[in-house]
Amino acid sequence: MYAFIEGKVCDKGPGTMVIEAGGVGYLLNCSMTTIQSAPPEGEKMRCQTWLSVKEDALELYGFATTEEKKLFLKLISVSGVGPKMALGLLGAMSVQDLNMAILMEDLNSLSRAPGIGKKTAQRICMELRDKVSQSEIVKGKPGVPAAGKAAPDAAAEAMEALMALGYSSSEVREALSRVHTQSDQAEELIRLALRAMAGA
Repeated sequence: MYAFIEGKVCDKGPGTMVIEAGGVGYLLNCSMTTIQSAPPEGEKMRCQTWLSVKEDALELYGFATTEEKKLFLKLISVSGVGPKMALGLLGAMSVQDLNMAILMEDLNSLSRAPGIGKKTAQRICMELRDKVSQSEIVKGKPGVPAAGKAAPDAAAEAMEALMALGYSSSEVREALSRVHTQSDQAEELIRLALRAMAGA
C-alpha cells in the first residue's frame, strides 16, 4: 500500500520514528540502524515502508534502504520470526553482515540479536541461505574493506571454489566462519579454510 514515505523527521525514539508528510505524522517501527542513520529532527528523509495488517492493528515499518526492507521481508518469511524480531536482527548488524552471517551459518553472530536463540538462528540460516546472493552481500560495500576482515565477495568466491573442490556447503561455511576475519583475499581464505578443514 505504501512503498515509501518522504517528509520531515519529527521524532526519533527507541524503535520508532515519526515522519510528517502532507500534514500527517506517520509512526514507523524501525531498526536501530535506520534510526541512527536518519537525519536530525526537522530535516527531510525518504523511508521505505511496509504495512502490517492485523485484525486489531495496522502497523507501519520504515527502512533507510531498499536492501534493509528486502531482507526484513525475507526474515519475516521464516517460521517463528516476526517483525519485531526481524528489526532486532537488522539493528544488531548491517544488512551486508547479516546476509554474510546467514550465508556462512554464523549462529553466534545471529544469536547476539535480542530474542534470537540458537534454534531460531539455525532456522533462519536453513530457510534463507539459498535466498542470499553474492550481489546482496557485496551491495553497499564500496571501497576497500577494513584490514583483517574478509570482503564479502572474497568470502563468497572462496566458498564457491571450495565447494567446487567437493566439500559440502556445511563444511565450507564452518571453515570460513572460523577464518574469514584473517584475510580479505579469496586465495588466502581458501588456503586458510583448507587448513582448518584438515585440522591444521
